[in-house]
Amino acid sequence: MPGPTSRHYYSQRLRLHYVDWGNPDAPPLLLVHGGRDHCRNWDWVAQALRDDWHIICPDLRGHGDSQWSPDGNYAMSSYIYDLDQLVHQQGLAPVTIVAHSLGGNICLRYAGIFPEKVRKLVAIEGLGPSPKVIAERGTKTMADRMREWVDEQRKLSGRLPRRYATIEDAFKRMQDENAHLSADQARHLTQQGVNQNEDGTYSWKFDNYVRAWPPYDMSYGEIEQLWARIVCPTMLIYGKESWASNPEKDGRIKHFKNAEVVEFDQAGHWVHHDRLKDFLATTREFIK
Repeated sequence: MPGPTSRHYYSQRLRLHYVDWGNPDAPPLLLVHGGRDHCRNWDWVAQALRDDWHIICPDLRGHGDSQWSPDGNYAMSSYIYDLDQLVHQQGLAPVTIVAHSLGGNICLRYAGIFPEKVRKLVAIEGLGPSPKVIAERGTKTMADRMREWVDEQRKLSGRLPRRYATIEDAFKRMQDENAHLSADQARHLTQQGVNQNEDGTYSWKFDNYVRAWPPYDMSYGEIEQLWARIVCPTMLIYGKESWASNPEKDGRIKHFKNAEVVEFDQAGHWVHHDRLKDFLATTREFIK
């Protein structure tokens, strides 16, 4: 079967990229990637679900083939606006969403802000930092957070994108950093995740500035209020071997009206790669 078609849309003057897997008469399904990732990380999931769904996979601003933010600032409010622009412009609501990590964080907030626009939601390790980490951050003043952010932005301004002599070197880096990935997965993610530079070397597509978390954001209490506003059935997926904190164990599940937690053994942060077959079975049944 043919692969997806690349398309673009505009949000806050940025030209943002997404891929469309066809089947436009089917119900819409958004697959939203995580930080420093790209839309083609969903290819295996999309290929398995494309017969039943009209699948659209966006590249977040600063990621994949989407434009970079000109001021190097990547606020959650901008990500949420971009997502709603895609839903609005393509007439996708009410839409079913499957999202990973940063994408899950964005989409969980989106579902609380616009509960009428989301039909069902699967978030893979998308709740963000654990309550413990949030509490530690809460001890810092706004002045301290701003100073740290300014320092980090300045350091990132001098951090040139890493260049790999060959795509094979980039592939090895992908494997080293993601032990759960198969060789085929790592190679595909690398091939889709790099650009070739003018001198023939290769660099990852994402903007280095996405590494810096903005100093201003919703308070943790406000985020909890958004979770409580979500009305659609929600599945929160976690890998047992991941660093991410399970919301059933840390208490965050109490903020949701209609959510369940599913934990996968032998899986890290990328559950949809580490346990693809089982993830697909669980997700397909939930979103139908």
